[in-house]
Amino acid sequence: MKRFLLLSLILTTVVLGSCAQNQPSAVPLADPYILLDGDTYYAYGTHHADGIEYYTSKDLVHWTSQGLALSKNNTTEQQWFWAPEVYQIGDHYVMYFSANEHLCVATSTSPCGPFEQVGGYMLQSLIGDEKCIDSHMFIDDDGSCYLFFVRFTDGNCIWMCELETDGITPKEGTLRHCISVSAPWESRLGRVCEGPFVLKHNRIYYLTYSANDYRSHDYGIGYAQLRALSGTWSKYAGNPILQRKEGLFGTGHHSFFTDKEGQLRIVFHAHASETEVAPRGMYIGTAAFDGNVLTIGDAPIIRPVIGDDTGVESLRLEANLQPSFYNLLGQRIVTPFRGLAVMQHRKVLFP
Repeated sequence: MKRFLLLSLILTTVVLGSCAQNQPSAVPLADPYILLDGDTYYAYGTHHADGIEYYTSKDLVHWTSQGLALSKNNTTEQQWFWAPEVYQIGDHYVMYFSANEHLCVATSTSPCGPFEQVGGYMLQSLIGDEKCIDSHMFIDDDGSCYLFFVRFTDGNCIWMCELETDGITPKEGTLRHCISVSAPWESRLGRVCEGPFVLKHNRIYYLTYSANDYRSHDYGIGYAQLRALSGTWSKYAGNPILQRKEGLFGTGHHSFFTDKEGQLRIVFHAHASETEVAPRGMYIGTAAFDGNVLTIGDAPIIRPVIGDDTGVESLRLEANLQPSFYNLLGQRIVTPFRGLAVMQHRKVLFP
């Protein structure tokens, strides 16, 4: 009887794990960005009409909505709050974001906010009132700060400038073009290179970006490389590195972060379905460097659920660990099935 119950339990968990892997994300953030601060992950993104909302998590799987980190009441703009990033600089936090198709910056003493806008348009001194979106701040090994962003100069193109050490003020004379659409996979819907994010590995700079209109189900991610930021970016011949993965469509506008275990992660959004774009949801995968090639890992993509896992019995997806189950006596059983769910404490809560 015990063997029958154990077998039934394992088979049920396998089925539930398979179903969970096909569930859409419960976190409705597009253009997502994740900050690890202390032992808490903070996710910010595009979604709320009145500002920038955020979610928190301890494990990247279970998330809690925390409301607005930035309210339009603390900005000069009233609409289109997109693509935020948050960094700790000194004793305060800096949020880079787009509002009404202009780049802005806000500060707070906490990653939770409230953030308050600093000045007017961030790039006023370089491009005046010209519209632009998708700002990303990169700090080099020597402490130099750079801003990468999108201008509408040939479709959507990626540009950069250097910032003063405050991470806010643009340096005069440093505006430079980076990349535009140049490959067939990038122009299946519109001329779009956007959502820049920069990594540095083995003294090589990697400018990752999304291509195609975000409404395209072929929206995907590629990258370009160079060895000095004064040089010319060269696109990777194997692009795109992420597109239509694990039954997800419109996979793009991403950022990278390192998790608590030191694993490089990628967070991105995907469409609601194969036929619908909205609402877009947040998904989390793994990434790594194979020599000088940036790759997306084969570990199952995390599909976030809403709820606190502290002290609860839950079903969660494991990204890197060999799955294990517990029998009715509470004994751990290691299974050969990679990418299934781990059942904790012998009870399952559906996400």
